[in-house]
Amino acid sequence: MDAALALKSKKHDVTIVTSHHNRKHCFAETNDGQLTVISIGDWLPRRIFGTAFCMTIRMIWAALYICLFSGLKPDVLFCDQVSNAIPILKLTSQAKIIFYCHYPDQLLTTQRTSLAKQLYRGFMDWLEEKTTGMADLILVNSRFTQGVFQETFKSLSGTTPPAILHPSLNTNVFDELSQTLTKSDLAFGKEYFTFLSINRYERKKNIILAIHAFDKIVKSTGRKDLRFAIVGGYDSQVKENDEVYSELLQLSSDLKIGQYVSLKKSPSDREKVKLLRTCGGLIYTPSGEHFGIVPVEAMYHRLPVVAVNDGGPTETVVNGQTGYLCQSDPEDFAIAMKKLIDGGDKLKKTLGDNGHQRVLQNFSFEAFAQKLDFFVQQVLI
Repeated sequence: MDAALALKSKKHDVTIVTSHHNRKHCFAETNDGQLTVISIGDWLPRRIFGTAFCMTIRMIWAALYICLFSGLKPDVLFCDQVSNAIPILKLTSQAKIIFYCHYPDQLLTTQRTSLAKQLYRGFMDWLEEKTTGMADLILVNSRFTQGVFQETFKSLSGTTPPAILHPSLNTNVFDELSQTLTKSDLAFGKEYFTFLSINRYERKKNIILAIHAFDKIVKSTGRKDLRFAIVGGYDSQVKENDEVYSELLQLSSDLKIGQYVSLKKSPSDREKVKLLRTCGGLIYTPSGEHFGIVPVEAMYHRLPVVAVNDGGPTETVVNGQTGYLCQSDPEDFAIAMKKLIDGGDKLKKTLGDNGHQRVLQNFSFEAFAQKLDFFVQQVLI
């Protein structure tokens, strides 16, 4: 979606072809005429011989439609996430192909217990690698993903490394939401120093690390004005979400810091902006994140970030300038968190201003659009 809007802003004619588009549950830009969307092949199954197989079939059908039946004559085809249709596009179109790899799909599939599953995934992994290498230009979302890409796709190691196109932050949405905040909203929690965690309620987000770090701060300082707000995406139909939420509540109780810790399920965008504007620091604990947009959102709102020194945050957070990068250890996190407490408003303003400026220069929608437009122009040469 960001890529389509970015190219549109640079005066390119853009058409989105997808296998599914629900007008009751979609991005507004695909429903209000800003972007042309063609949905093709939604009747095809989604779960026969595995999700990856069905996704491949749906993508191939969409590729055949684009090149043989749609009447479209694209100069560039931008293929997002799934590469398996690229051979069809190459055979049936003269257009240049840009493939945006968010993360190798084969690394997201861990269930390979049976022989049949191993054979199936072995073929799908081989197909992913071969078809990815057929693109005229490969983009990835971070240096971290670039390294994983090169380590995973061994046969492509002798080719040009994929170029990096960081995801963008739609700052206009946040600006509009900020304008709706009242004086009462902005005074929220002024009597406390509140740390904030924004993550889905999943074990891989390692929110337990943040609670243990907060526990160390509370007990080492003896301060009663410290608070920890944990908010995140929660789906009652997802068993892990419910389990993790309960585990975090229980851990806070066991550590006897339950009165200092609050958990909220699926906050609204406005609630999230209010917290980003009023808290004292963001605590970001996932390791191995491909990019991680939450630290960027925090920095845009002038909120210092304490993040794990791994994956995406190493490219977004500048240690000592926009926040602190730490080892995945409660003690190390607690040291950084105490720096924010001791530094007070002056340190928060310095780190916050630096972070805000960094987002505008490197992760804004305009920065994303300019870089993507550059890649499109390059591939057409």
